[in-house]
Amino acid sequence: MKQLLNIIAVFLLFSTSGVMAQQATGKVTTPSKIVGIAKDVKTGEPVAYATAVLYVAGSDTNVAGGVADGDGKFFITGMDPGSYDLKISFLGFETKTVKDIQVVSNTGDVNIGDIQMTDEGLALEEVTVQGQRDLIEERVDRTIYKAENDKTTAGGDGTDVLRRVPMLSVDLDGNVSMRGSSNITVLIDGRPSAIAASSITDALKQIPADEIKEVEVITSPSAKYDAEGTSGVINIITKKNNLQGMSANIRTGTGMRGTDFGVNASARKGKFGFTLGGFGRAGYNTPGSFENMQTLTNDDNSVSTALQSADTKSNYLFGRYNFGADYEIDKYNFLTAAVNFGIRNRSSNEYNYLTQRFRDGALESSELRETDRKDNSNSVDVSLNYTKTFEKKGKDISLLTLYSRNNGENSYVNTLFTEDMSTINSRLKNDNPSKNEEFTVQLDFVEPLGKDGNSILEYGAKNILRKAYSEYAYFQADGADGEYVENPNPDLSNDFSYDQNVTAGYVSYTATLFKNYTIKPGLRYEYTTISADFKTETNPVDIPSYGTFVPSLNLSRKLANGNMIKAAYNRRISRPSLRYLNPNIDSSNPRQVTQGNPELSPEYTDNYELGYSTFFKGTMVSFSGFFRNTTGSIQAVRTVAANDVVYTGYDNIGHENAIGTNIFTNISISNKFSLNGSVDAYYSMLDNGLTDPDYAASNEGFVISGRLFGNYTLPKDWQVQLFTFARGRSVQLQGSSGGFAAYGMGINKQFDEKRGSIGFGADNFLSKQFTIRNEIITPTIVQNSTNIMRNMNFKVNFSYRIGKLSVDQKPRKKKSVTNDDLKGGGTEGGGAEMTQNK
Repeated sequence: MKQLLNIIAVFLLFSTSGVMAQQATGKVTTPSKIVGIAKDVKTGEPVAYATAVLYVAGSDTNVAGGVADGDGKFFITGMDPGSYDLKISFLGFETKTVKDIQVVSNTGDVNIGDIQMTDEGLALEEVTVQGQRDLIEERVDRTIYKAENDKTTAGGDGTDVLRRVPMLSVDLDGNVSMRGSSNITVLIDGRPSAIAASSITDALKQIPADEIKEVEVITSPSAKYDAEGTSGVINIITKKNNLQGMSANIRTGTGMRGTDFGVNASARKGKFGFTLGGFGRAGYNTPGSFENMQTLTNDDNSVSTALQSADTKSNYLFGRYNFGADYEIDKYNFLTAAVNFGIRNRSSNEYNYLTQRFRDGALESSELRETDRKDNSNSVDVSLNYTKTFEKKGKDISLLTLYSRNNGENSYVNTLFTEDMSTINSRLKNDNPSKNEEFTVQLDFVEPLGKDGNSILEYGAKNILRKAYSEYAYFQADGADGEYVENPNPDLSNDFSYDQNVTAGYVSYTATLFKNYTIKPGLRYEYTTISADFKTETNPVDIPSYGTFVPSLNLSRKLANGNMIKAAYNRRISRPSLRYLNPNIDSSNPRQVTQGNPELSPEYTDNYELGYSTFFKGTMVSFSGFFRNTTGSIQAVRTVAANDVVYTGYDNIGHENAIGTNIFTNISISNKFSLNGSVDAYYSMLDNGLTDPDYAASNEGFVISGRLFGNYTLPKDWQVQLFTFARGRSVQLQGSSGGFAAYGMGINKQFDEKRGSIGFGADNFLSKQFTIRNEIITPTIVQNSTNIMRNMNFKVNFSYRIGKLSVDQKPRKKKSVTNDDLKGGGTEGGGAEMTQNK
């Protein structure tokens, strides 16, 4: 708390310095300013948070700027008398230009009145828009990446999109981290989905890049969000509309690594709206390889070494299907319902899998085997939501319900060959089917306060009931044709159930002070009860109930020329997912065995953040600094078991500190050429808190990553885009993970009045493979591994739109419930959110 007070003190000192300077002169003057209101030409509603930029008349020279408030009102100061042009822009609207604004004095107001802005959909068929829309938008509480303007991701998936987003890092396996932490919440359209709760990595691979409209990065979530997510929240917004009529869009792509095909259709007539969509993505025979060297120091000071190598091949089939409907009962009451189905099938094969064991340099044994893995699951989310609005603008009540289920089936077969490596000696199989169910009810209230509605009170309650079930068993068979016999040991074959109930209440208040200041304090309380049991009792599992207060505070101040400074604090809780809890013993690699811990407790994190954004002469620059402190961190504990096997378990023993910064810039070189890039850097300090010298571990060091994106618009609807990303070595508690780089390019051509498009893309086309080197170092274990992945890809993409839609006269707001309170995302199921129109 002392650190928080220091941050607030610095913030207030900075914000009041201008006032103190004026008081010192004994005279306060009011500078001239340009004022106006941005409004939707069709509805007359204000366009909140529209961006206003002032230019010298008839030129591209940027003079000043500002951001509208929630009522669309904006003002611009800092210009000398003269003639100016003003450009107003906001996502989903055509940029509006007001020319020849005359400022005749250094004092007084120039009121240009209402600025009528046109929805992009109204002019889509008739107008050719010159120039390049920005890819990044900064708001008070989040950074938004406009993925729909990035053509290099065409034919890719959500992983390809997130690699381009500031403050995020995605490794070659698709694992996502924010500011160095993988403990984040990923929402889809403001809600968690069963596919995301089951596995964030696989969820991203199920979402085609062409379906993603925006990605919101929320580093300091308010009390309205669940308390999960050490680093924050990622909200992936897919393309949807509030349009009248009927339309369908067909898209397909094919490349060296995979093929995708999707169809989306929508219809709206009067008060009814329907959407129906489906898409699938397949990857085939993706090759790779790995090498691993494991060195152990034994109690008698002898040294045991294991060398492993294998070739790999993987295949996958992902699909997602949805049906949604909404109904406008009357002017103030709305119903929405949705059903989503997902499928995720992945198989992999490790062949020529050679393991050699040495003791003090002498060969003790040599084994050849083959490992076949299957990771299959299906999910369903069903939601029904009701919203009531009122005559008072901004006031609403919503009741949201959700049922979510994820069925998974994980298995592997280890085939061991004889010593002469010519025939099958034995086979070992592990089956681990699982089921995760979740039912959620949430009630939300939003109440604008004051005559102008600048203050907003939000409060509500939520209950999440989760049921996770894991059945696991080991089987042994002799030879190639022998029958599998189940191992009766309850440590190897058992049923595990895990029930969790989370009841929460929250209150959040937003107020605008002195026109330029915004404060948003909030408090959330969550009470968790857990019941865990085994069918065949091994060790009793007793997990006490616990309650958690989660405070948050967001502060911001608007400065001259549209600049902004922000400060934030929040506390987060991370409950372990089934990935960390599952007691099934994974021995697919017999030299490295992993098992979850059902008795894990949650971990807690305090986040502090300070940010500043500015723009000048077509360039936007954003700086942010952060400090993160995590206690009770869930960390891996590695020990040496019998026969030189490394056993990995999990415990709440870790302590993590991280301090870092993010710098992002967007440069508009001309109306046809733009560049943007970012650098993320932080210093990580990790300690597992143990005193036994055989197990104590600590590590620290810098982690740096960066990205660069370029876009050039050519005549006749051609567009070229380039992208590159690099991440340095990643510090871990016991070792490090190697860095890597990726790059891609794309060229796209629109035709038939922009109804269709065809494009060509290439990824990592200068190198056939990526090599990543990882290491684990403890007092008794040294492990070095090398993974090789083939990521060169060439692809052709095609899409075409059938039908025509017109803009709905009454655009509907979206409201969401989020279940985002689980650490990890290995095989935890459930968790889709309820969405509604209001």
